[in-house]
Amino acid sequence: MTATPRITGRHALVSGGGSGVGRAIALALAGAGVNVTICGRREAALAEVASENDHIFGIVADVTDEADMIALHEKAEAARGPIDIVVANAGLSGSAPAHKTALVDWRHTIDVNLTGAFLTVKPALAGMAARKAGRIVFVASTAGLKGYAYVAPYVAAKHGVVGLMRALAVETAKSGITVNAVCPGFVETDMLEESVQRIVEKTGRSTGEARESLAAINPQGRFIQPEEVAEAVLWLCGDAARSITGQTISISGGETW
Repeated sequence: MTATPRITGRHALVSGGGSGVGRAIALALAGAGVNVTICGRREAALAEVASENDHIFGIVADVTDEADMIALHEKAEAARGPIDIVVANAGLSGSAPAHKTALVDWRHTIDVNLTGAFLTVKPALAGMAARKAGRIVFVASTAGLKGYAYVAPYVAAKHGVVGLMRALAVETAKSGITVNAVCPGFVETDMLEESVQRIVEKTGRSTGEARESLAAINPQGRFIQPEEVAEAVLWLCGDAARSITGQTISISGGETW
């Protein structure tokens, strides 16, 4: 995965590109000469990432709003041409025992992580099929491959993302499109810090103890770095991965496979 894929000049859309894994993916693609449209709900965060590379452009959009996502695709394509790559990355997580999970929280988690992934990809499918080329990568999670306690909505949503990926991979296999998912374990991002703080608040552990308990889930005893996820996505977008479709790539130090 160290060789730069031959993707210079292509156009990618990365949802949730204003921070964390999405930011790392946008920067990796832009570094390979890809024109990258990033979207999210925080204009300032998008602008900050865009300032890091001239190939990156930010557009405010809500992945749970179908009209918003259609407009995003139209605006991005009008400015920079057809979208060749879609990375559905936007997501969120909360924590509560299943019997204490409010329906509104369940629905919001499913809307952002699963429905949002679908709406991010849907507007690009017809154009990719007509051009007989395209790369779709879902940023799922090890929570799409196994269960975790106290995050039932998130686990359900990420399992749904993996199922969506597999369905689209079968549907598009003859059209020149590849569809895959990367499934990271705990990644060192703001979302991880939120998880750490929830553990501190609910258990009374120190921040260090909470971090150690999460890092220990990875057999390598460490947190995944956003750039590691970005490198896997970059490879999947290149010509060397043209035969890879319908796959889940676990980036977890051996936690899942």
